[in-house]
Amino acid sequence: MFRELRKLDIPAGDFAIFGSGPLIVRGVIPGANDLDVICRGPAWDYVESISLVQYLKDYDVTVATLLDGRLSFGTEWGIGQFNIDELIDEAETIDGLPFVRVKHVIAYKQLRGSNKDLQHLEAIRKSNIGSAGLPEWSECPLYPRNQPFE
Repeated sequence: MFRELRKLDIPAGDFAIFGSGPLIVRGVIPGANDLDVICRGPAWDYVESISLVQYLKDYDVTVATLLDGRLSFGTEWGIGQFNIDELIDEAETIDGLPFVRVKHVIAYKQLRGSNKDLQHLEAIRKSNIGSAGLPEWSECPLYPRNQPFE
């Protein structure tokens, strides 16, 4: 899906990959068939003009989707209170694409707390991601340091 996203040539500096994407690109979890992308300004204007736009009642957000929903774009995140500008401005570039920092992914997955999210959090913990120059667990206060999931 990263290749498909690159092909869109979305205006740089106004979008970032969120959800599980930052974990997939680092090899923490296996690849998925979809990507969630947050965007603003010119990036949103562009994807809105080339995609199906719909309101998701369960999350109270409007999203734009491409490739049968495998690429989803939004100007807000439906779970938690995330500052989209901060997430985009702090994103790190990996292989030419911007990714939301792992500490924010951890916070989101803690808030959502689905079985999949708990599995992803355990995979992050086991990956020792902090030793790779990425956020230490102390930067993610909601996650109990060195505690396995029940």
